[in-house]
Order: sequence, then structure tokens, then C-alpha cells
Amino acid sequence: MKKLIALLYLCASVAGITNAQTTDTLHAPSPVLPGVYADPNIAVFNSRFYIYPTTDGTTGWKSTSFTCWSSANLIDWKNEGVILDLPRDLTWAKERAWAPTIAFKNNKYYYYYSADVNIGVAVADKPTGPFTDPIGKPLIPKGTRRGQMIDPMAFVDDDGQAYLYFGQGQCNIAKLSADMVSLDTSKIVSFKPEGYNEGPFMIKRKGIYYLMWSEYDTRDPRYSIAYATSTSPMGPFKKAVGFPVLKGKGVVKGAGHHSVVQVPGTDNWYIAYHRFKIPDGNGYNRETCISPLHFDANGDILPVDVFEKIKPVKIKLKR
Repeated sequence: MKKLIALLYLCASVAGITNAQTTDTLHAPSPVLPGVYADPNIAVFNSRFYIYPTTDGTTGWKSTSFTCWSSANLIDWKNEGVILDLPRDLTWAKERAWAPTIAFKNNKYYYYYSADVNIGVAVADKPTGPFTDPIGKPLIPKGTRRGQMIDPMAFVDDDGQAYLYFGQGQCNIAKLSADMVSLDTSKIVSFKPEGYNEGPFMIKRKGIYYLMWSEYDTRDPRYSIAYATSTSPMGPFKKAVGFPVLKGKGVVKGAGHHSVVQVPGTDNWYIAYHRFKIPDGNGYNRETCISPLHFDANGDILPVDVFEKIKPVKIKLKR
């Protein structure tokens, strides 16, 4: 009997340790990029993953250039250097280089970004640049719509039509012209989903369009991500109820302003986002992280576990 009691006690102790490990909110996975970077746009081209972030670390977000990072496995990231320097490469903006996005079309890479609260576009032959300004002015100037003209997200649908989602304060959707460097601002669709603040992002899965965005302010520890769905890239969108897609927990604060990537040839998805730097971070000192993104059988996005570690991912190209 004593041996049985001891065995039961041991099993209970092991179970307790296991439960403690799965609910440990004091030891978050390390960021994927060294230093402070925010607003990561993750993408995949050919056999590599890329992250295009905001350079963080200055009060008021005064960064002046953009970098690119690449990886073959989502774990090990190489700094590809500065791909766009505002004072050097632009004539119309010098600072506040924020929240870029990228799209591939016409055998070119089109890079959309915020600069001095305008949205610009740059073009390159490679995903690592160098990128050049093809129009010499903002693509979407400040004041085009209510709120700030920031946080662009480029989405190319299966039919080849490209869209730009952007805006702080309200969400805006614009159809990009075939040349990818122009659009008709008079046809921009503007709306404000419940809770919307900034950072829109679009994905398409099994015929459903998922519009995701950040809620609260990026300096607020409650910063988080919600989403809505539609059968059209232009909406109307129905907000999902229940838990946010992503929010902080424990030592993880201010988790938001994300992007999502699908591993080619699979239904495996990953979400890149920033959180307050651990330790002692805030809304001006944020770090970039990646977590798995899961869907349930109904196609709903399950809440992201910000403590779930990612494993190396190898892209298998079709021959």
C-alpha cells in the first residue's frame, strides 16, 4: 500500500510539473530577430522566408530606413541590410519609416511603406532590394482619408488583382492598378470594424477572406489582434466573436501588429508580430516574434499561444 501511495504521489507530482510547464507565463520564447524591430511583414518567395520590419528603439518612432531579413527555416535569420533609406532614396520624406509590406507581380517586387505618415511605393528586381522610388511622391498622401495614412498591406488575389489595405483610425481598401504603382483614390472603400485601430492584414484560405487588424494602441499592454471574414476581398466583413487571435499573457505584453505566412504547398500557417521587449520594453522598444497559427474544423482562427515555440520549417518546392 505504501508503494502504491508513493507511486500515486509521484504521478501527481509529475503531472503538476507538466501543467506548470504548459502554463508557464514567465519564460517566453526568444524573439526571432536580434534587437528591437516591430511591425514585421513576413513573406515567402521561392525557397526562403523574409521579414520586413520597422526599426524600433526611438521615442516617437523616428526611424529613417528599412531592413530586410531572410531565412530558410523560420529559425535562423540573416540581416540582408538596408533596402530603403528615406533621406538617401526619397525626395518627399526623411523619417518615420514604419510598417512596410511587399508583393510580387509583373516579375517585380513592390514594397509599400509608411513615411512621414504617407504611404509610398518602391520597386526592386529581388526581394532583398535595393528598392527605388518609381513615382517620386507618395502613393497615398496624408489626408487622403480620415485617420493616418499608414500601415499598408498588399494582397494579390488568385485572379491577379492586387489590393492595398491601410489606415489608422479606420480601415481603407484600394484596388491597385495593373502597374502596381498607381491607384484611383476616389474609389477607396473606407470603414471601421468594431475595435479597429491599425495594422490591417489580409489572407485567403479555402475561399474565405480573413481581414485581421490590431486593437488598442501599440503602447498599450492590451494591444491585440482581431479578425473578420468575408467571401470578397472588399467585404462586407463579419467580425469573429470570442477570443482575439493574439494577445499578451504573463510576461508577454503588447502583442500585435502582425502578418501571416502560409508554408507553400501546405496548410501550415505562421504569424509574425511584435511584443514589448523582454525585459523592460515598451511601445517604442519592441521585438519581433513568430508563433504557429491554427484553424479549427470550421475555419475559425484559434487563439495564438504566444508561448508555443516554433520548429524549423523547410520549404519543399514542386519540381
